[in-house]
Amino acid sequence: MTWRCTVLRAGRFRLDGGGMFGVVPKAIWSRMTEVAEDNTIPLECNCLLLERDGRRVLVETGNGEKWSEKERAIYHLQRRTVLDALAERDLDPGDIHDVVLTHLHFDHAGGLTRWAPDGVTPIPAFPNARIHVQEREWRDADANRAVMTRTYLRSHLDPVAEAVELADGEAEILEGIRVLPVPGHTWGQQAVLVDTEAGTVCFPGDVMPTVHHAGDAFNMGYDIEPYTNMGTKRDLLRRAAAEDWTIILDHEPGDPAVRVREDAERPGRMVLEPSTGAVTVAEDAVDAIDAIDAAD
Repeated sequence: MTWRCTVLRAGRFRLDGGGMFGVVPKAIWSRMTEVAEDNTIPLECNCLLLERDGRRVLVETGNGEKWSEKERAIYHLQRRTVLDALAERDLDPGDIHDVVLTHLHFDHAGGLTRWAPDGVTPIPAFPNARIHVQEREWRDADANRAVMTRTYLRSHLDPVAEAVELADGEAEILEGIRVLPVPGHTWGQQAVLVDTEAGTVCFPGDVMPTVHHAGDAFNMGYDIEPYTNMGTKRDLLRRAAAEDWTIILDHEPGDPAVRVREDAERPGRMVLEPSTGAVTVAEDAVDAIDAIDAAD
Protein backbone atom coordinates (compact mmCIF):
# COMPACT_ATOMS: atom_id res chain seq x y z
CA MET A 1 0.00 0.00 0.00
CA THR A 2 1.42 3.38 -1.04
CA TRP A 3 0.83 6.85 0.38
CA ARG A 4 -1.69 9.38 -0.89
CA CYS A 5 -0.09 12.85 -1.14
CA THR A 6 -1.74 16.25 -0.89
CA VAL A 7 0.10 19.57 -1.03
CA LEU A 8 -1.26 21.98 1.58
CA ARG A 9 -0.86 25.73 1.20
CA ALA A 10 0.11 26.93 4.68
CA GLY A 11 0.45 30.65 4.09
CA ARG A 12 2.07 33.13 1.76
CA PHE A 13 4.90 35.44 2.76
CA ARG A 14 7.67 37.51 1.17
CA LEU A 15 11.45 37.64 1.62
CA ASP A 16 14.16 39.84 0.18
CA GLY A 17 14.89 38.85 -3.40
CA GLY A 18 18.62 39.35 -2.98
CA GLY A 19 18.63 36.98 -0.03
CA MET A 20 16.63 34.42 -1.99
CA PHE A 21 18.96 34.46 -4.99
CA GLY A 22 22.37 34.99 -3.39
CA VAL A 23 25.09 35.82 -5.93
CA VAL A 24 22.69 35.99 -8.89
CA PRO A 25 22.31 39.69 -9.90
CA LYS A 26 18.98 41.41 -9.51
CA ALA A 27 19.07 42.24 -13.22
CA ILE A 28 18.56 38.50 -13.81
CA TRP A 29 16.27 37.33 -11.01
CA SER A 30 13.97 40.36 -11.24
CA ARG A 31 12.92 39.15 -14.70
CA MET A 32 11.80 35.82 -13.25
CA THR A 33 9.46 36.88 -10.46
CA GLU A 34 7.39 39.79 -9.21
CA VAL A 35 9.44 42.28 -7.15
CA ALA A 36 7.81 44.68 -4.67
CA GLU A 37 9.05 48.17 -3.84
CA ASP A 38 10.78 46.82 -0.73
CA ASN A 39 12.69 44.31 -2.91
CA THR A 40 10.72 41.31 -1.62
CA ILE A 41 9.39 38.47 -3.75
CA PRO A 42 6.31 36.24 -3.26
CA LEU A 43 6.76 32.86 -1.58
CA GLU A 44 4.51 30.14 -0.17
CA CYS A 45 4.79 27.62 2.65
CA ASN A 46 3.96 24.35 0.91
CA CYS A 47 3.47 21.37 3.21
CA LEU A 48 2.69 17.76 2.33
CA LEU A 49 -0.07 15.65 3.87
CA LEU A 50 0.53 11.91 3.55
CA GLU A 51 -2.29 9.44 4.26
CA ARG A 52 -2.39 5.64 4.32
CA ASP A 53 -4.55 3.15 6.22
CA GLY A 54 -5.76 5.79 8.67
CA ARG A 55 -2.27 7.13 9.42
CA ARG A 56 -1.55 10.78 8.66
CA VAL A 57 1.90 12.29 8.27
CA LEU A 58 2.60 15.99 7.81
CA VAL A 59 5.78 17.12 6.06
CA GLU A 60 6.69 20.66 7.21
CA THR A 61 4.57 23.04 9.27
CA GLY A 62 5.16 26.51 7.81
CA ASN A 63 5.50 29.78 9.72
CA GLY A 64 2.76 29.14 12.26
CA GLU A 65 0.83 31.78 14.17
CA LYS A 66 3.19 33.11 16.85
CA TRP A 67 4.16 36.43 15.29
CA SER A 68 3.95 40.04 16.42
CA GLU A 69 2.39 42.66 14.18
CA LYS A 70 5.86 44.08 13.50
CA GLU A 71 7.15 40.67 12.41
CA ARG A 72 4.08 40.12 10.24
CA ALA A 73 4.80 43.40 8.49
CA ILE A 74 8.49 42.55 7.94
CA TYR A 75 7.75 39.17 6.35
CA HIS A 76 4.36 40.10 4.80
CA LEU A 77 2.85 37.07 6.52
CA GLN A 78 -0.55 35.88 5.39
CA ARG A 79 -2.89 35.23 8.31
CA ARG A 80 -3.06 31.56 7.52
CA THR A 81 -1.32 28.48 8.91
CA VAL A 82 -1.13 24.77 8.19
CA LEU A 83 -3.86 24.31 10.81
CA ASP A 84 -6.22 26.28 8.55
CA ALA A 85 -5.24 24.06 5.62
CA LEU A 86 -5.94 20.94 7.67
CA ALA A 87 -9.27 22.30 8.90
CA GLU A 88 -10.34 22.83 5.28
CA ARG A 89 -9.93 19.05 4.92
CA ASP A 90 -11.91 18.41 8.13
CA LEU A 91 -8.77 17.37 9.99
CA ASP A 92 -7.88 18.30 13.55
CA PRO A 93 -4.26 18.74 14.72
CA GLY A 94 -4.77 15.68 16.89
CA ASP A 95 -5.35 13.61 13.74
CA ILE A 96 -1.68 13.94 12.75
CA HIS A 97 0.45 10.98 13.87
CA ASP A 98 3.87 12.11 12.60
CA VAL A 99 5.50 15.37 11.51
CA VAL A 100 8.60 15.27 9.31
CA LEU A 101 10.76 18.36 8.95
CA THR A 102 13.43 19.01 6.34
CA HIS A 103 15.09 21.47 8.73
CA LEU A 104 14.17 23.70 11.64
CA HIS A 105 14.20 27.27 10.30
CA PHE A 106 11.11 29.22 11.38
CA ASP A 107 9.37 29.06 8.00
CA HIS A 108 9.43 25.26 8.24
CA ALA A 109 9.16 24.58 11.97
CA GLY A 110 7.22 27.60 13.22
CA GLY A 111 3.97 25.68 12.96
CA LEU A 112 5.18 22.96 15.34
CA THR A 113 3.77 25.05 18.18
CA ARG A 114 0.83 27.37 18.75
CA TRP A 115 -0.31 29.72 21.48
CA ALA A 116 -1.98 28.26 24.55
CA PRO A 117 -5.30 29.87 25.53
CA ASP A 118 -3.37 32.43 27.59
CA GLY A 119 -1.92 33.84 24.36
CA VAL A 120 1.67 33.88 25.63
CA THR A 121 2.71 30.26 26.19
CA PRO A 122 3.77 28.14 23.18
CA ILE A 123 2.45 24.57 23.23
CA PRO A 124 2.70 21.68 20.73
CA ALA A 125 0.38 22.18 17.78
CA PHE A 126 0.20 18.43 17.09
CA PRO A 127 -0.24 16.81 20.51
CA ASN A 128 -0.25 13.20 19.26
CA ALA A 129 2.60 13.44 16.76
CA ARG A 130 6.18 12.27 16.78
CA ILE A 131 8.56 14.81 15.23
CA HIS A 132 11.15 13.44 12.79
CA VAL A 133 14.33 15.40 12.02
CA GLN A 134 18.01 14.72 11.48
CA GLU A 135 20.11 14.57 14.63
CA ARG A 136 22.62 17.04 13.16
CA GLU A 137 19.85 19.54 12.45
CA TRP A 138 18.40 19.25 15.95
CA ARG A 139 21.81 19.75 17.59
CA ASP A 140 22.59 22.77 15.39
CA ALA A 141 19.18 24.30 16.03
CA ASP A 142 19.53 23.75 19.77
CA ALA A 143 22.90 25.56 19.69
CA ASN A 144 21.59 28.22 17.24
CA ARG A 145 24.36 27.52 14.72
CA ALA A 146 23.12 29.54 11.75
CA VAL A 147 24.04 32.48 9.53
CA MET A 148 20.76 34.10 10.60
CA THR A 149 20.48 34.97 14.28
CA ARG A 150 16.70 34.57 14.60
CA THR A 151 15.73 31.55 12.55
CA TYR A 152 16.11 28.74 15.14
CA LEU A 153 13.65 29.91 17.77
CA ARG A 154 13.20 28.34 21.20
CA SER A 155 9.43 28.87 21.07
CA HIS A 156 9.27 26.43 18.15
CA LEU A 157 11.66 23.84 19.56
CA ASP A 158 11.44 23.54 23.35
CA PRO A 159 7.73 22.62 23.62
CA VAL A 160 8.17 19.62 21.28
CA ALA A 161 11.57 18.35 22.47
CA GLU A 162 10.15 15.25 24.16
CA ALA A 163 8.34 14.22 20.97
CA VAL A 164 11.40 14.39 18.71
CA GLU A 165 12.79 11.26 17.03
CA LEU A 166 16.24 11.80 15.53
CA ALA A 167 17.47 10.20 12.31
CA ASP A 168 21.16 9.64 11.69
CA GLY A 169 21.63 9.88 7.95
CA GLU A 170 19.51 8.08 5.37
CA ALA A 171 16.72 6.09 6.99
CA GLU A 172 13.23 4.69 6.50
CA ILE A 173 11.28 6.42 9.26
CA LEU A 174 7.96 4.78 8.31
CA GLU A 175 7.15 2.13 5.74
CA GLY A 176 7.29 3.89 2.38
CA ILE A 177 8.76 7.13 3.77
CA ARG A 178 12.52 7.69 3.69
CA VAL A 179 14.71 10.61 4.66
CA LEU A 180 17.92 11.49 2.83
CA PRO A 181 20.56 14.03 3.99
CA VAL A 182 20.79 17.00 1.58
CA PRO A 183 23.31 19.39 3.17
CA GLY A 184 24.05 22.92 2.03
CA HIS A 185 21.20 25.14 3.14
CA THR A 186 21.88 23.75 6.60
CA TRP A 187 24.32 21.01 7.58
CA GLY A 188 21.51 18.76 8.78
CA GLN A 189 18.82 19.32 6.17
CA GLN A 190 17.03 16.21 4.88
CA ALA A 191 14.85 15.44 1.87
CA VAL A 192 11.73 13.30 2.30
CA LEU A 193 11.06 10.51 -0.22
CA VAL A 194 7.56 9.02 -0.40
CA ASP A 195 6.34 5.92 -2.24
CA THR A 196 3.11 6.64 -4.14
CA GLU A 197 1.13 4.88 -6.86
CA ALA A 198 2.61 7.37 -9.35
CA GLY A 199 6.20 6.73 -8.22
CA THR A 200 8.50 8.54 -5.82
CA VAL A 201 7.55 11.97 -4.52
CA CYS A 202 10.49 13.98 -3.20
CA PHE A 203 10.20 16.94 -0.84
CA PRO A 204 13.75 18.40 -0.81
CA GLY A 205 13.23 21.42 1.42
CA ASP A 206 15.38 24.44 0.67
CA VAL A 207 17.79 22.67 -1.67
CA MET A 208 15.69 24.30 -4.39
CA PRO A 209 12.84 26.41 -2.96
CA THR A 210 11.19 27.59 -6.21
CA VAL A 211 11.16 26.79 -9.91
CA HIS A 212 13.68 29.59 -10.39
CA HIS A 213 16.35 27.88 -8.26
CA ALA A 214 17.20 24.90 -10.48
CA GLY A 215 20.34 26.45 -11.99
CA ASP A 216 23.73 25.81 -10.39
CA ALA A 217 24.31 29.43 -9.32
CA PHE A 218 20.78 29.95 -8.02
CA ASN A 219 21.41 29.35 -4.33
CA MET A 220 20.18 31.45 -1.45
CA GLY A 221 22.16 33.96 0.55
CA TYR A 222 20.66 32.14 3.54
CA ASP A 223 22.51 28.90 2.69
CA ILE A 224 25.13 27.98 5.26
CA GLU A 225 27.28 26.42 2.50
CA PRO A 226 26.19 27.56 -1.00
CA TYR A 227 28.82 25.48 -2.81
CA THR A 228 27.72 22.35 -0.95
CA ASN A 229 24.11 23.12 -1.78
CA MET A 230 25.01 23.44 -5.47
CA GLY A 231 26.50 19.93 -5.47
CA THR A 232 23.57 18.53 -3.51
CA LYS A 233 21.15 20.08 -5.98
CA ARG A 234 22.99 18.69 -8.99
CA ASP A 235 22.94 15.17 -7.56
CA LEU A 236 19.28 15.43 -6.55
CA LEU A 237 18.16 16.66 -9.98
CA ARG A 238 20.10 13.96 -11.81
CA ARG A 239 18.62 11.25 -9.63
CA ALA A 240 15.12 12.74 -9.95
CA ALA A 241 15.42 12.69 -13.74
CA ALA A 242 16.84 9.15 -13.86
CA GLU A 243 14.19 7.73 -11.50
CA ASP A 244 11.28 9.90 -12.72
CA TRP A 245 10.52 11.50 -9.38
CA THR A 246 7.93 14.16 -8.71
CA ILE A 247 9.50 17.01 -6.73
CA ILE A 248 7.49 19.28 -4.44
CA LEU A 249 9.02 22.77 -4.16
CA ASP A 250 8.56 24.08 -0.64
CA HIS A 251 8.31 27.83 -1.35
CA GLU A 252 6.95 27.90 -4.91
CA PRO A 253 3.88 30.21 -5.02
CA GLY A 254 2.78 28.77 -8.37
CA ASP A 255 2.53 25.08 -9.21
CA PRO A 256 4.76 23.32 -6.62
CA ALA A 257 4.83 19.86 -8.27
CA VAL A 258 7.46 19.35 -10.99
CA ARG A 259 9.34 16.64 -12.81
CA VAL A 260 12.91 16.88 -14.03
CA ARG A 261 14.35 16.16 -17.47
CA GLU A 262 17.67 16.83 -19.12
CA ASP A 263 17.65 19.59 -21.74
CA ALA A 264 18.22 17.85 -25.07
CA GLU A 265 19.83 20.96 -26.57
CA ARG A 266 22.12 21.58 -23.59
CA PRO A 267 23.32 18.24 -22.18
CA GLY A 268 23.87 18.31 -18.43
CA ARG A 269 21.36 21.11 -17.87
CA MET A 270 18.19 20.06 -16.05
CA VAL A 271 14.76 21.48 -16.79
CA LEU A 272 11.73 21.53 -14.47
CA GLU A 273 8.30 20.82 -15.92
CA PRO A 274 4.86 20.78 -14.27
CA SER A 275 3.85 17.35 -12.98
CA THR A 276 0.39 15.84 -12.76
CA GLY A 277 -0.94 12.69 -11.17
CA ALA A 278 1.40 12.02 -8.26
CA VAL A 279 -0.04 14.60 -5.86
CA THR A 280 -3.14 16.68 -5.28
CA VAL A 281 -2.65 20.39 -4.63
CA ALA A 282 -5.26 21.63 -2.15
CA GLU A 283 -5.73 25.31 -2.91
CA ASP A 284 -6.76 27.79 -0.22
CA ALA A 285 -10.38 28.48 0.46
CA VAL A 286 -11.46 31.77 -1.15
CA ASP A 287 -11.79 33.62 2.14
CA ALA A 288 -8.29 32.53 3.19
CA ILE A 289 -6.77 33.65 -0.10
CA ASP A 290 -8.09 37.15 0.49
CA ALA A 291 -7.05 37.24 4.14
CA ILE A 292 -3.67 38.87 3.52
CA ASP A 293 -2.10 40.98 6.21
CA ALA A 294 -2.32 44.70 5.45
CA ALA A 295 1.49 44.76 5.28
CA ASP A 296 1.25 43.26 1.77
